[in-house]
Amino acid sequence: MITVTDSAIQEAKRLFEKQGSKPNIGLRVGVQGGGCSGLSYKLVFDEARSSDRIQEMNGVKVLVDPKSDIYLENTTLDFVDGLEGRGFKFYNPQAKKTCGCGESFSV
Repeated sequence: MITVTDSAIQEAKRLFEKQGSKPNIGLRVGVQGGGCSGLSYKLVFDEARSSDRIQEMNGVKVLVDPKSDIYLENTTLDFVDGLEGRGFKFYNPQAKKTCGCGESFSV
């Protein structure tokens, strides 16, 4: 499963409240084909599915589908706010190659 830092959880909560919370909605973390390196990260608010791995972290449901779970094992999702930009960042030890912007990777 993935690790989500406290700063990423806090930002997800802030965005979740801004959009209006719904009980069955969680933060979907996934992988899809595309991007410069072959696979890209996906991060959206979504409803839980029966096949999802669901992990509750400080009041936020983190949803990962079975296919993405393979590519995201031991990945850390962080939220950074600094001189080099603001946003969610993935740190994936399985990534053999990443693009310059860090949005896509290959294994």
